[in-house]
Amino acid sequence: MSLKWKLHRLSAMSGWEVGYRVKQRVQASVEQLGLHSTAPPPPARNETGAAWVATLPTEFNVDKYRRAADSILDGRFPVFALTAAPLGFPPQWNRDPKTGRQAPLRFGKTLNYRDESLVGDIKYLWEPSRHSQLVTLAQAWHLTREDKYAQGCRTLLESWFDQCPYPSGVHWTSSLEHSIRLVNWSFAWHLLGADAATIFQGAAGEGFKRRWLTSVYQHCQFIAGHFSKYSSANNHLLGELMGLFVASLTWPLWKRSRRWKEHAQRELEREMLLQNGQDGVNREQANWYHHEVADMMIVSGLLARANGCDFSTAYWLRLRGMLQYIASIMDAGGHVPNFGDADDAIIARLDPEPSDVYRSLLATGAVLFDSAEFKFKSSSLSGSAPDRVFGNIDDKTRWLLGDAAAIRFEAIDMSRVSLPARLDFPNAGYYILGDRFETAREVRIVADAGPLGYLSIAAHGHADALSFTLSAAGKEILIDPGTYAYHTQRVWRDYFKGTSAHNTIRVDGVDQSVSGGNFLWIKHAQAQVLAVERTPLADRWVASHDGYSRLKHPVIHRRELLFHKQQTRLQVTDELLGAGVHEVEMFWHFAEQCAVVANGRGVRVSCGDVLLSMTLPEELHCNVHRGIERPEPTGWISRSFDSKAPTTTVIAKGRIDGGVRLVTRFNFDFRS
Repeated sequence: MSLKWKLHRLSAMSGWEVGYRVKQRVQASVEQLGLHSTAPPPPARNETGAAWVATLPTEFNVDKYRRAADSILDGRFPVFALTAAPLGFPPQWNRDPKTGRQAPLRFGKTLNYRDESLVGDIKYLWEPSRHSQLVTLAQAWHLTREDKYAQGCRTLLESWFDQCPYPSGVHWTSSLEHSIRLVNWSFAWHLLGADAATIFQGAAGEGFKRRWLTSVYQHCQFIAGHFSKYSSANNHLLGELMGLFVASLTWPLWKRSRRWKEHAQRELEREMLLQNGQDGVNREQANWYHHEVADMMIVSGLLARANGCDFSTAYWLRLRGMLQYIASIMDAGGHVPNFGDADDAIIARLDPEPSDVYRSLLATGAVLFDSAEFKFKSSSLSGSAPDRVFGNIDDKTRWLLGDAAAIRFEAIDMSRVSLPARLDFPNAGYYILGDRFETAREVRIVADAGPLGYLSIAAHGHADALSFTLSAAGKEILIDPGTYAYHTQRVWRDYFKGTSAHNTIRVDGVDQSVSGGNFLWIKHAQAQVLAVERTPLADRWVASHDGYSRLKHPVIHRRELLFHKQQTRLQVTDELLGAGVHEVEMFWHFAEQCAVVANGRGVRVSCGDVLLSMTLPEELHCNVHRGIERPEPTGWISRSFDSKAPTTTVIAKGRIDGGVRLVTRFNFDFRS
């Protein structure tokens, strides 16, 4: 970590946080000297909390789980862009499968996991050690009762205990990683038979069980002593509380278990209501993390209900609001904008061949809340026909809610559907404009005038103020290009989170907000909505941001979206209010399926049955870019973490002197 980054990070902290960080460093030093023991007392009795569902489900395509488990036993693991990484079985847990670098077994809390030269790509190291593959093996055993899958679980865990001893190495650095590992352990524990698991039989089995429980205790103790607080209290804190809560319910074995459980549940509810706004949107302004936090709420809530300690009505209503947001921004083709960061992280890989995560989440919500709206939006997952043998819900939903969930899903009365349920999300600054929703002639615009992100560092936010996405007939036209990189490849990290990767305007070649690191913004553009008007004839949205007021000659960006419903026409008016000479760039990012042809100020876009004609401002000149890497990246999309592909970006640019009004027009034509 550079001195510059440390100074930027320090500037984002309050005095209270600085004191907390100092205390954490002292605590780490004490632990490093071995003065703080985490050896647990022996459990007084065998006791396992109730599983998340009363009867574990069985109605699945067994071959699917056998194939996935066999692939793991053959040493092939899905790890981001490495869809079948040859890690071996068991893997080398401290070796980065992407770069081959072996991370050292130094004391974890003082090991700099951000140093690529030391550990490689930390995301690739951490991902296998979340142990989602343990759940797959346990599912295969549960469905087949073939001993090799249970023994595979034991081999995997014993190798991890051997190679990742407490408290050394990269797997003893992050409380969030501990927590997600504990959740996967909890699912696997129940699927294998809990205390009665065959792998615990005999003296050797008892020894293995004690070793596993010792590691559970060490994980809980680590999390309880290293919560992400103050400016880091985002989804990391939620995940940490979830892991401690789930572990305390699954293994209520030690004197501290009750205290851990009570603290985790109390703080989990408080943070869930704090970090997810009253409009139902997660405050990190990142849709992938919105989905991940909703999953945290579901997993924690189901386990709480099963163990007689349910969360409040407010907790469940906030979860429902989060699902309503997903249903509202999802277009007729099932696409959800890629606002903010995304790293493909999931809480537990309950489906080894996962379908669309957002529709899966809505299917679960449909059953939980008896919601016709959620059922409608989740139907035909991934656009494929429902599996009439195993029901009309996805595997993840069935694992979470049991075999009876399919019957409850089918019984939901669809005559109650009324869509879209919501168009305005004022706390988050997201607004939906358009017409003929959920039809073959739908036009859906999702406009962004929200905060940069959550708390002072806004870790997972992007510099995308006044950007918008556009789809027509369920086909993506204007998109948010995604994320691609986190801790490594700084040029690409900066590009995908920067202003030029979003459908908005950049002034003088700088981002609206100022970045101080991969997950740190030191100056935040402030956006505000000035008007929202909806009539049967038109939708109008007006917003502004002050991100360029820091320039020598300050500029305020004001944007109006005016959608004429009868003519199916959109007019975008950008006003740059200020003085002085400035270089202006207007970016339009198209989905990779779109064919884009520019001729002067005119741009024609074809995507399936949708034709779109654009007229760019006369004050600017147009260039089309696709897959450009230098002098700066342009024309890329990332649909999944560490994967990118060329797509078309139209840039209209020019020089202005003083204020200017730029008008861009979009006309739609549906060929069917």
